[in-house]
Amino acid sequence: MRSIILKTLGFALMAVAFAALPADAQVQIDINKPNVQPMPIAITNFAGVTGQETQVGRDMAGVISADLERSGLFKPINPKAFIQTVESLQVQPRFPDWKAINAQALVQGKVEQTQDGHLRVEFRLWDVFAENQMVGQAYNAAPQGWRRIAHMISDAIYKRVTGEDGYFDTQIVYVAESGPQQKRVKRLAIMDQDSENHRFLTDGQELVLTPRFSPNQREITYLSYFQNNPRVYILHLDSGRRELLGDFPGMTFAPRFSPDGNKVIMSLAQDGNTNIYEMDLRTRHNTRLTNDASIDTGPSYAPDGSKVTFESDRSGSQQIYVMNSDGSGQSRISFGDGRYATPVWSPRGDLIAFTKYKGQEFFIGVMRPDGSGERLLTQGFLVEAPTWAPNGRVLAFWRQTPSDSSGRGGTVKLYSIDLTGNNERQIVTPLDGSDPAWSPLIP
Repeated sequence: MRSIILKTLGFALMAVAFAALPADAQVQIDINKPNVQPMPIAITNFAGVTGQETQVGRDMAGVISADLERSGLFKPINPKAFIQTVESLQVQPRFPDWKAINAQALVQGKVEQTQDGHLRVEFRLWDVFAENQMVGQAYNAAPQGWRRIAHMISDAIYKRVTGEDGYFDTQIVYVAESGPQQKRVKRLAIMDQDSENHRFLTDGQELVLTPRFSPNQREITYLSYFQNNPRVYILHLDSGRRELLGDFPGMTFAPRFSPDGNKVIMSLAQDGNTNIYEMDLRTRHNTRLTNDASIDTGPSYAPDGSKVTFESDRSGSQQIYVMNSDGSGQSRISFGDGRYATPVWSPRGDLIAFTKYKGQEFFIGVMRPDGSGERLLTQGFLVEAPTWAPNGRVLAFWRQTPSDSSGRGGTVKLYSIDLTGNNERQIVTPLDGSDPAWSPLIP
């Protein structure tokens, strides 16, 4: 159920809220600072009349609280500390009661079931110190859409307080791994960014690697080995239909979609050389973009489609390069110590994330598209394959632990981290997980 109707509440108040905040307003977070103190926020249960409405309202508050806490920017206050009741809050917030428990922001809402069986959900975000409404919106959806509405509310709160788009109404596709190390079973799996609504997309009969979302979030491209032969598929999530792009015996890296969704870019090995090719999905015509005796692989488009970043060993070791989308203007941008791989352009266009190998350790880092401003965010025995949240402020990746001489250990798990290098958290999956890809916001 993806169809959700949204409406703004309190037009006059909203006109004020989206203008500059008053000088005495406290509800704002500068997420560019390296050490941000989480903002205390009170998230009340959403009010309901019937038992079902009340339960949905309680569940929604829990999802919103978990979303915001997981971002590392908000500190939800324990509801046991609340002074004002949910019922009286529906009339008007008693701001002194919320100031008394140090809440800087207050979230309230209500849930009601309409005559046609749908849910109508209203929420309001209040600035406790300025004593005014910052956001007010209403949503209508089928009953099973309540969790998604909660994520959309989290996004609205995140955007209003930080000034940046949220990333909670999204999904993550990844490779679920199980079985012994020497005979690993790998399946495609997909879940909401908070690990809920998990499901497997393939049955494990074929090895799968490197899933990637299309720009509209409703297709996934991935690499699969059929009878030891690399094949590239597009999986249509709404219908479950799988479309074969082709057999690629020389495939070295699975395709990524272009920003307009009409092309995919990939690396293929032919005649002893590995180069980058672009396929037009409408004509299935391939265009070679690099022509070098080295290994060129791991391509990723800039968000406007004008440029491509990729990795190459043409300088003698793995390094990151940038070129125009037609293959012209190829130039190296990584010049630090170590080897660089898996470059991925940020959705904002301002950074390129990468994996770095130096001194027997792996790192996840970012740099500007001209190679300046390199920052390493995390490190480990094996950390690899960064993928961007759609707001370009959070990364997911996978981390493997070492195994002992008996083969024990070696677990593979998904993690997220923000651009400051703080708030690293495990993304919970039922099995081991690798090769994550973060979706755009759900349409």
